[in-house]
Amino acid sequence: MAIEVRIPTILRQYTDGQKAVEGSGDTLAELFADLETRHTGIQARIVDDGKLRRFVNVYLNDEDVRFINHIETKLSDGDTVTILPAVAGGMR
Repeated sequence: MAIEVRIPTILRQYTDGQKAVEGSGDTLAELFADLETRHTGIQARIVDDGKLRRFVNVYLNDEDVRFINHIETKLSDGDTVTILPAVAGGMR
């Protein structure tokens, strides 16, 4: 099963500069574990204590996985997963 994972600039140091990589897994948790086997260090930047990190947004085919089933969201062949760091800031 091939799943495209879009990598934000801040995490491309783990993917040798690649904007997108392929991975596999039946759930997001399995996908991130699979990515870790080829891109050491990336999983710890996305997952903390078995949960998605608070300031990392993950989308499955443009839908926020926090509104689906978080890290246990089911995946299918051909899905696209997008990882985006949360943006903070504003005016005081």
